[in-house]
Amino acid sequence: MSSRTIRSLFPALMIILIVILACNIPGGISGTQPPAADSVTQVSDQPVAGETPTLIPIPSTAVVNHIMTPAIPGSGKIVYDVESQGTAPEKRAPYGDSYRINRLERPFLQDMTYVPDLDIVTYNVGQDTDWWYVSIQLIGADPNNTLGINYGVELDQDHDGFGDYIIWAQPTYTTTWDTINVQIFQDKNHNTGGLSGETDDALITTDGYEALIFNGGSGDADPDMAWVRTNGALPASIQFAFKKSWAGTVFMLGVIADAGLKDVQKLDYVDRFTEAEAGSPVKDKIYYPLKALFAVDNACREAFGFSPTGYEPQLCPRDEPAPRPRSTPSGCQDPGNCPYGWSGEPYCFCTPF
Repeated sequence: MSSRTIRSLFPALMIILIVILACNIPGGISGTQPPAADSVTQVSDQPVAGETPTLIPIPSTAVVNHIMTPAIPGSGKIVYDVESQGTAPEKRAPYGDSYRINRLERPFLQDMTYVPDLDIVTYNVGQDTDWWYVSIQLIGADPNNTLGINYGVELDQDHDGFGDYIIWAQPTYTTTWDTINVQIFQDKNHNTGGLSGETDDALITTDGYEALIFNGGSGDADPDMAWVRTNGALPASIQFAFKKSWAGTVFMLGVIADAGLKDVQKLDYVDRFTEAEAGSPVKDKIYYPLKALFAVDNACREAFGFSPTGYEPQLCPRDEPAPRPRSTPSGCQDPGNCPYGWSGEPYCFCTPF
């Protein structure tokens, strides 16, 4: 072949070479780019047995068309939690971490560095015609701590110690009400408390709150189910608003601040680790210091819409309740002072059948 022929074919050969190279580039010239990961994720509510549900990023810029917005939270019942600010220089919690009953006072990193933005002081629960309002007061001033703290509200509608729903908020928190960083998960198969809603059951594996029923309002049937904001002041507070239309008016309610595991499918955390594996924030406990379970603080659960007997699992302390019934080979012997009936042997607590 003459050099003149080769020169005349050279442009065509170069075009063919460019096309071949383009076809081998990941995604190609016309292919789509992989989606960027955003901070808000959703979990499939149909997990395959033995597998972890796939986390699917959703756009943080999603547009939500709201129908109802929360009002100004009113004051309501105040629930107090143990706080660790006073003993933090000693790298310890004063007390209040009762592992057996899922009471965690662990606003510390694994090296016992204190994180005041994790430390719950109180929570306040108010309501109006349409909404429940929960305000979580913190020792710290920055809910948008670089650790990335998730805050949550757990609802136990049949007050048996097994959470039924968790409202789960992720940073960034703003001073205006928003839904885009809020999710609601449901426990459809009743295993958030492991084998018993009253005590730890380590080591077991459950899927916790496994079903996502609200994902920031974008694409949800009801875009207004739950909202969050911060007051942006010192002491800081995280405020939730959620609709009565789905939550109802009878439940036990508790709150959590979490910069550790941050995995609703592993709640209750006390069922995932033995106390020896989890460690303890209290210096006079044999398992001090913290080990596998750290950077998490929760508070006891309070009753709303019903009069508790005092034996409901995870219930906040109160005056001495009526005597607990005896457990017999045939079950819990009802002393006649529980409107629902006693169950849950051998623990025996007042709960619906």
